[in-house]
Amino acid sequence: MDSTRQQKYNRLFQKEMGEIFQKEGYNFFGKAFVTVTGVRVSPDLGVAKIYLSIFGVKDSQATIDQIQSHNKEIRHLLGNSIRHQARIVPELRFFLDDSLDQVDKIEKLLRDSRNPEGESGDR
Repeated sequence: MDSTRQQKYNRLFQKEMGEIFQKEGYNFFGKAFVTVTGVRVSPDLGVAKIYLSIFGVKDSQATIDQIQSHNKEIRHLLGNSIRHQARIVPELRFFLDDSLDQVDKIEKLLRDSRNPEGESGDR
């Protein structure tokens, strides 16, 4: 369970990372559509795990790798934007949030199980 302090920083970092990607994203990952879906900060605020949802590209993991290669620049921009709210600029780690893909997969499986012969449920 995250402390109130961690939750505050989770929200702050998610908001600021979203704005950074909105303004500077083209420099980091091209034309991909990237959304910051969540942030989890360690108890000592030294590490921030940033979960991203990526659309508009075939290989999402390659986009994550591209973002990770610009980690130093992104961390610098984050530091500039939170300098009055936080003393520590955490180490950033980026992860692919594939929860939306899982939801689509489950919905497709449920749809297929209801109509095993390809029948349309509309009448």
